[in-house]
Amino acid sequence: MASPGKKSYPLRIDPALWAEIERLAAQELRSANAQVEYLLREALARRGRRLTPAAPAQTDSRPDTGEPQG
Repeated sequence: MASPGKKSYPLRIDPALWAEIERLAAQELRSANAQVEYLLREALARRGRRLTPAAPAQTDSRPDTGEPQG
């Protein structure tokens, strides 16, 4: 299941490349999915591309009083 706020995308990838991504992810204590995202961000940065921050998730604007809501 995709994380909230993340785009899900099926990826066709060479099995040898995927195996290397999994090995690298394990060495860097990341999931393979997080490693792919990290590598993509790194590649964009090398090309001088900046990501615009995603809009924050909408939250309840009421202050938290610590009391049960009902």
